[in-house]
Amino acid sequence: MDIEHTNAIDIVADLERLASRHPMPFDGGEVMWRRFGQGPHRLLFHGGHGGWLHWVRNILPLAEHFTVWVPDLPGYGDSQAPREPTLASLVDALEHTFDALLGPRTDVGVAGFSFGGLVAAEFACRRASVTHLALLGPAGHGSPRRPRGTVQSWRSAQANADVQAVREIMRHNLCVHMLAKPESADELAVRIHTDACLRTRFRSKPISRAGGLAERLDRRVGPLTMAWGEHDITATPNDVVSRLIDGHPDRRAVILPDAGHWVQYEAAEQVNALLLEALSI
Repeated sequence: MDIEHTNAIDIVADLERLASRHPMPFDGGEVMWRRFGQGPHRLLFHGGHGGWLHWVRNILPLAEHFTVWVPDLPGYGDSQAPREPTLASLVDALEHTFDALLGPRTDVGVAGFSFGGLVAAEFACRRASVTHLALLGPAGHGSPRRPRGTVQSWRSAQANADVQAVREIMRHNLCVHMLAKPESADELAVRIHTDACLRTRFRSKPISRAGGLAERLDRRVGPLTMAWGEHDITATPNDVVSRLIDGHPDRRAVILPDAGHWVQYEAAEQVNALLLEALSI
């Protein structure tokens, strides 16, 4: 599968055209799942203030080997919010709708980014059929952040319909929070981030900051791969790796140079190779 890219709008439109859309109901709403490719089933969970396009540079390379399922998490993008503003309620909706798609015993591999990493860990705790788990810059580790600047509010500019101001704020926020290199905050990144922020209805920050990742990983048996960008501001990667990896021979971690938090966008080629390996073991 391949698409020719000309600009951000075309990239998103072409990827949407290749997707098979599956709106699946749960008690209180529906989750929109998108499917690409064929082969063993693999799920990709996006981060907070995100959407399925957090994986824009990863879906098609992975779809050459797998059936790739990419939902908008409940309360994001095209998916309705869960009944309660909790991680448990959000994962309930994911689990219910995915079971309706493929059944509870179907083997799946799961990758999660940021808040989606904590979601993936909880999902994997619940399902014995999760055979592979890969986490990119996962939330819930409970260690200090390394802020590089102040995230700016875009809401006033949006209320005033000041498109250029919104774009500049979104690019600023990408540079101080999500990406290590200014050139990585390109037209596509700004478009994806803007759309995701405007369509986020679930507050992930309190959940992400509350910890719980290590406990969930300890409840699960099976191979685990983790990756952080060297300049991820949500953690000090070396410290988190030591805490989560030491004493666990079935776990491995990689720190990717010259990349920030949105590592699968900024270091897409390396992450695609890592995920292909991690989800194929």
